[in-house]
This record gives sequence, C-alpha cells and structure tokens, in this order.
Amino acid sequence: MHLREACCRILDQLTAVTRQLDDGEYSRPSESLGSSTFGQHLRHTLEFFFCLEEGIREGVVNYDRRERNEWIEQNRLAGLDAVERVRNFVVLLKDGNVKLEVGYERTGEQTILVNTNVYRELIYNIEHAVHHMAIMKIGLRDVAPHVPIPAEFGVAASTLRHNDSALATR
Repeated sequence: MHLREACCRILDQLTAVTRQLDDGEYSRPSESLGSSTFGQHLRHTLEFFFCLEEGIREGVVNYDRRERNEWIEQNRLAGLDAVERVRNFVVLLKDGNVKLEVGYERTGEQTILVNTNVYRELIYNIEHAVHHMAIMKIGLRDVAPHVPIPAEFGVAASTLRHNDSALATR
C-alpha cells in the first residue's frame, strides 16, 4: 500500500536524523522556534499517530486528546522507540470507517463528529509530520548545525516532484 510506504519513508527520515543528535541537542531549545525543541516537535508529531491508533480501536479519533508525553520529548531513545511504535502500527494498518471528533471552542468541551476513514486520517498524519519536519529542520540549524539533513526532510512529495520536473526541463 502506497500510503504505508510513504509514511514509513517519513519515519525513516525522522529516525535517521534523530540518531545523529546527541541527547542535549535533542532537547535543546531553539531560538528560531520560540524555544521549542526537536524532541517536542517529534513527540507532537508522533502523538497524532498514537491518537489515530487509539481512535481506530474506539471508532472515534480525537487529536486534541493527546497524551503530551514529556518523556518522549526529553529523552532521545524514548523518541526513537516512539517512532518504531508508529512504524509497527502503520505497517499493519487497514482502512475502515471512523469518526473524527473536533472542537474549536476555546472554552467548553463542545465537539462535533465528522465521518472519515483510516486512510484519510493517515494522509492527514503524513502531511502533519512533513509540516513539523520542516519546522524541525529550522531548529536543527540552531542546535545541531553539524547534522546533515536530507534534502527531502520536511518537504512535501508534491514539491519534490515539482522540483524534479523543473530540473528535468532545464
């Protein structure tokens, strides 16, 4: 399944970059990111996948009810374990109908339920991951400038295709 493969490529990129960081770089605040860390962005990204995993079991996905596990954002090895957990979930993923629960009120807990499906939510998670990887790339330049970042890290597949096409026509 193409979606699973696309997701695993992104997880591979996250693993490769995370392995190149030392523990301090992983949790060092970046001025360019308003003092957030690579680990915080990794944790945030992965917890959306955790929400999908839990939502499939319950039939309702709610990304607002994330755990916000500080251990993942502070401990590089915990972050790598979390990436592997997501990979194990994704490779076995099957499509099916679920509900998406969302709430946009700042106060109160009012939510609405929207029909969706597992693969549509996986697509959302892939796009969300790429977005945060682009942010991570900015922060890495502050806290770990020695780490080589793959050109495709944090770049949407459509942008990569466009760039390849533009190079081919030159």
